[in-house]
Amino acid sequence: MRQTGDNAPVGLFQSGGLSSLAVGVWLRELPTPARHYIADIGQADPPELDALASSVRRFGDESVVVDLRPSIAAVASDLLRYRARHDGGYWNTTGAARFVLVSGLAPLMRADGCRALAHGCVGGGNDQRRFARYGAHVAPDLPVVEPWTDPRALERFPDRETMLAAVAEHGLILDPGSGAGRSTDASLAGVSHESAELEDLETPVTRLDPRWSAWPEQATAEPETVTVLFREGRVADLDGSGPDPVEWMKRANDLGARHGVWLRDVVERRIIGTVCRGVYEAPGLELLDRAWTRVLQASLDGASRELYDRLSAVLGSAMYEARWLEPAARAAREAIDRLVGEIDGSVTLSVHRGVVRVERMKVAGPVVRQTRFGSGGNRWS
Repeated sequence: MRQTGDNAPVGLFQSGGLSSLAVGVWLRELPTPARHYIADIGQADPPELDALASSVRRFGDESVVVDLRPSIAAVASDLLRYRARHDGGYWNTTGAARFVLVSGLAPLMRADGCRALAHGCVGGGNDQRRFARYGAHVAPDLPVVEPWTDPRALERFPDRETMLAAVAEHGLILDPGSGAGRSTDASLAGVSHESAELEDLETPVTRLDPRWSAWPEQATAEPETVTVLFREGRVADLDGSGPDPVEWMKRANDLGARHGVWLRDVVERRIIGTVCRGVYEAPGLELLDRAWTRVLQASLDGASRELYDRLSAVLGSAMYEARWLEPAARAAREAIDRLVGEIDGSVTLSVHRGVVRVERMKVAGPVVRQTRFGSGGNRWS
């Protein structure tokens, strides 16, 4: 169904968030034909995404749902392996999602004959730069349309209240985490929360309504244990999940959310040099990191761990700034792969009301085999 010429559609990254739905309205009013690409990255149940796609079709535009859950789960596995975090320990889940969206959807847009890529990200923000950088890597032949840098779009939609009215008028289904005063970005890796209220540093984080998770004091009363198995420096199983990252991420998310293990309240440095406050919900990665950190402590010698931490910082910045595909990031990943690629182990965790405690562990690797634990000289490998 490839199309060419002026009638070829613009490929729109459609999240169901307020700004991307408003972009769809604006493109139709121009008029510019648009094809909405809705990625399933674990942000909602498939029926909810199908309902969004149906509302777009009733609106009069083409839409397609693309399953990218394996891709976002694989990148979440990378975030854990490399501990690729940003200011305050934020797990870079939003930057990871942008990488997956562009890598997974841009080639499909090109194959479908789209003449440009469009997104609903705020002009001058982090995500505008992420889409631009990854678009230049993945689909350099397709121009990127940035509506919120276009005076016509800004005149049509001067504020989020105007966007909300237009989206409601056309019956488009809005993501439940998005509205006039707040927005969320969700994936299998985690959720970011932003709002005008949270931008005020005096606002307590408890004003937040988590998307998935319980607050620790509201969590289930009974503790739970879980065993995480690592093979060659990656999660290989979580209580019978098997090695599929989609499955173990889902289980880790459910467990961490149920027990109130999820929160990062961060004032972060943005790509453009400003700072902002964000609240991040990553129950699976927070839980798994407790196990992975213990494995690293037991496996790497001092020099190796110091190098690992330095390279992790490089990769945290690379994912945040959309430089994951650049040479420095590739080299850092290759170096960490050499450090942790032979490490095997298992860690049993006890999880209860926001607290994760290591109960027992076994670990094996090229460094730990030379290490004795305890006065009795017992080896854990």
